Amino acid sequence: MPDISLLAVFIPTFFFVAITPGMCMTLAMTLGMSLGVRRTMWMMLGELIGVALVAVSAVLGVAALMLKYPVVFEFLKWIGGAFLIYSGVNMWRAHGKIVIVDGVAPEVSNISLISQGFITAIANPKGWAFMISLLPPFINVEQAVASQLTALVLIILMTEFSSMLAYASGGKSLRLFLQRGNNIRWMNRIAGSLIVGVGLWLALG
Repeated sequence: MPDISLLAVFIPTFFFVAITPGMCMTLAMTLGMSLGVRRTMWMMLGELIGVALVAVSAVLGVAALMLKYPVVFEFLKWIGGAFLIYSGVNMWRAHGKIVIVDGVAPEVSNISLISQGFITAIANPKGWAFMISLLPPFINVEQAVASQLTALVLIILMTEFSSMLAYASGGKSLRLFLQRGNNIRWMNRIAGSLIVGVGLWLALG
């Protein structure tokens, strides 16, 4: 298990990253409005499998690099920190628009929904970049990596599922709320501030 102090940083940071409107969240909202929450869960299943694959691949790849080339990892730590700071600043500056996913046929199969969620998760370069930058700092390679990785991935999956379920269930009401005033902008700013903080911690820690 990761240290409690690390989890206290990781959980709120990833929560605000997950809940901020993005492709997966708007896809869940659109499918929830057009197909219903129950059928949207098939897409969520595929997305969660994809997110788990990306997270595990990112951590194992970086952990192996850390053990074999510690100097290179030190360099990548600065690169990762800079990327997170850059991403956080961009989130602060974002105006906050919901991307509406159209053209969802009501007769789409469950397999197609699973595939759609899975592909959306693994084909998102920003998702890979965030996992590679955000997860490794919370892994201590001097301790059992498997248990730490399992705990972090479970937190990620529960957060992702809860966020998608909220978007799918909220439907039109949530969409109207997010489009009202500066609601999305403030969500982006909270998430951006947390991401910048983690980036500074990664680079200087």
